Amino acid sequence: MNDRAANGVQAPVVQLQALTKVYRKGAQEVRALDGIDLRIESPGMVAVVGPSGSGKSSLLHMIGAMDRPTSGEVVVAGRYLAALGDAELTGFRRKTVGFVFQSFNLIPNLTALENVMLPMEFNGVDKSERGRRALGLLDRMDLAARATHRPGELSGGEQQRVAIARALANDPPLVLADEPTGNLDSKTGQVIYELLEEIARERTVVVVTHAEPLAQRAKHVIHIQDGHLAP
Repeated sequence: MNDRAANGVQAPVVQLQALTKVYRKGAQEVRALDGIDLRIESPGMVAVVGPSGSGKSSLLHMIGAMDRPTSGEVVVAGRYLAALGDAELTGFRRKTVGFVFQSFNLIPNLTALENVMLPMEFNGVDKSERGRRALGLLDRMDLAARATHRPGELSGGEQQRVAIARALANDPPLVLADEPTGNLDSKTGQVIYELLEEIARERTVVVVTHAEPLAQRAKHVIHIQDGHLAP
C-alpha cells in the first residue's frame, strides 16, 4: 500500500481490520482485543482510554509492532506488518514509530544527550549529525542546559521530556505514548501533555491514558472496554 490511496487521498497512518489478540493463561483464554476495526489519520492526537485490563496497552503494542496479533490486519504507514519478518519489524520500529513510556525507560549511565542520540546510532546516522540533531531536540524540550546530566540527576518531568526527544530522534510519523503522565504530578503531567499536543500538529500521536480530562483535549478519543471499541 502506498502512503496515498489510489484516488490521491492521504491514506490513514494506522489501519486495523478485525484485529484480535488472544493470550492463554493455563487453560484460560483471554481475548485482550476482539475484532478491532480502526483508522487513525495524520496528523493529530488520538487518546485511548478505558479501565485497567481493557486492552489499551495491547492495542498500542499491535500498532507499534511490539507484538503480533492472533488474527486480523495491521497496516501502519502503508506497511502490512504481517508481511514483515522479525528483522524487518525491528527496522520498521526504528524508522516509523517513536515510543514514550510511563517509566521513561532512559539508560541510566548515559547522559540526556546520549540517550537521545542512541536511536539514531541504531539507524546509522553519522555521529556529528546525531549530536546536532539530539541537541536541537533537547533545546526544543527546553533541556539544552541539562544535556550532560544523567537520568538520576533529572526530575521526573525532565526525564519524560528527554524520553519524548528520544522518541522524535528518527523523525517518525507516529509517536505512541503509554500513560506518559502516570508517574508525574498533575502540574508536570499537564506540561507533558501540552508538549505532546504540540508534537501532534506535525505527526500522529496516540496516547494511552487514564486521565479523562486530558484525553478530552485530543483530536479523537477512543474508548475501549473488554477488548472492544466502545461506541
